[in-house]
Amino acid sequence: MQNSCKHCAFNVKAASVLSDEHFKQLSANHLELALSKGDAIIKQGMYSTNVVFLRKGLVKIHITGPYHEQIVRLVKAPTYLGLPTTFGDKINQYSVTAISDVEVCYIDINIFRRILTENREFSEEIITELSQHELELYHRCANRTQKQIRGNMADVLIEFADKIFHTHKFILPVSQTELANLVDTSRESVSRVMNEFDRDGLIRVKGKNIEVLNMESLRLISKNG
Repeated sequence: MQNSCKHCAFNVKAASVLSDEHFKQLSANHLELALSKGDAIIKQGMYSTNVVFLRKGLVKIHITGPYHEQIVRLVKAPTYLGLPTTFGDKINQYSVTAISDVEVCYIDINIFRRILTENREFSEEIITELSQHELELYHRCANRTQKQIRGNMADVLIEFADKIFHTHKFILPVSQTELANLVDTSRESVSRVMNEFDRDGLIRVKGKNIEVLNMESLRLISKNG
């Protein structure tokens, strides 16, 4: 069913500057889908014909490199996906996969580009979002290469608690192998650090259930790297 984009409960800030006509165009040129954990949303190397709006859920952005697949970051709804392809290459340069059940809207890329051209405020909001994501990636790259494993693991746990789940109690949405990939270390190192944090009273671990007990100490570990 094609619902009106104007009344979508999941709209991001950029949508607040769209006109009724542009909402009408979006409503007529998008497809809503419910996908399951593990489903591909965007595939690297495929020709892009859509911008994806993530309405609900959590995804991972990952790139297949010369030796192995690298998880770049985790992203939660609501947000646009595939924007670099919209402005740059016509071929997807990375993949996006659901790590929870998700709801997405596939928007015709030509309609999206037309709205960007016709609505300066919308374009500025999209550019701002892209710029923020780029700066986050710069900081993430520096942290990965300069911090030790404890600092990087503290960063991940803080991000889960503060930015993704907004609670100190959550279920890890990824495996320890994926966590290791995210922070550029081994699964064994992730397991060891998680056990250390648990033993030291920073977190409580029961399977994939995590409770942050001492956020101040985690922030200190993150700061000192």
